[in-house]
Amino acid sequence: MLLKNKVALITGGAGRNGLGFATARMMAAQGARVVILDLARAEPAAAATLLGEGHLGVVADVTDKASCDAAAAEILQALGRIDILVNNAGITQPRKTLDITGADYDAVLDVSLRGTLYMSQAVLPAMREQQSGAIVCISSVSAQRGGGILGGPHYSAAKAGVLGLARAMAREYGKDNVRINCVTPGLIATDINKGLIPDDKLQGILDGIPLNRIGEPNDVAGCVVFLASDLAKYLTGVTLDVNGGMLIH
Repeated sequence: MLLKNKVALITGGAGRNGLGFATARMMAAQGARVVILDLARAEPAAAATLLGEGHLGVVADVTDKASCDAAAAEILQALGRIDILVNNAGITQPRKTLDITGADYDAVLDVSLRGTLYMSQAVLPAMREQQSGAIVCISSVSAQRGGGILGGPHYSAAKAGVLGLARAMAREYGKDNVRINCVTPGLIATDINKGLIPDDKLQGILDGIPLNRIGEPNDVAGCVVFLASDLAKYLTGVTLDVNGGMLIH
């Protein structure tokens, strides 16, 4: 098993049809003890029970630094270490540039970008002390191609910020044997976009994807597991595209 005896923390992981939960399920199958972190209303403990025994659910808000620090301390107290962090928590909004309000901007940037920083800050001291660790940040093809299918420009900006942040952290923490990489999913069938793509637009979208299908959560989860595992032990600062060929560069 690729992640035997590892402790993996996944933010925003309680949604049953999301990238985070798909990753949690696959990491558990690969031997990791998984911690699902999410807001109280998402019921992370209930999601963790679906993975089997030995997995945890922790309530925290990634936009609040004290909440992130408390969550990391709770996990270290319970499990003794944190080997993997998946910065998955994020939100999107379908807005045009002139329609983005300050509140819209704050909401999207806070969860996707500030949350990535705060949760990374919370686990990096333990990883540095262990002299090992892997952080995988979920960005988006939207950050690379200047807009996706649904998210507004502020979503693209937030996800582009994640790429820059992850690369800078990779440079800083490489000497501590902590690897930090990104995954950039294309259009994936999750609850965040369920029912938002009209049938008359779907074929046009598929025409722009060489593999001619919408991605599945497991398509992304497999790549996250790879980057978190020792199969990728000489990879840091990379951006792994998972978009069916929507963006080839």
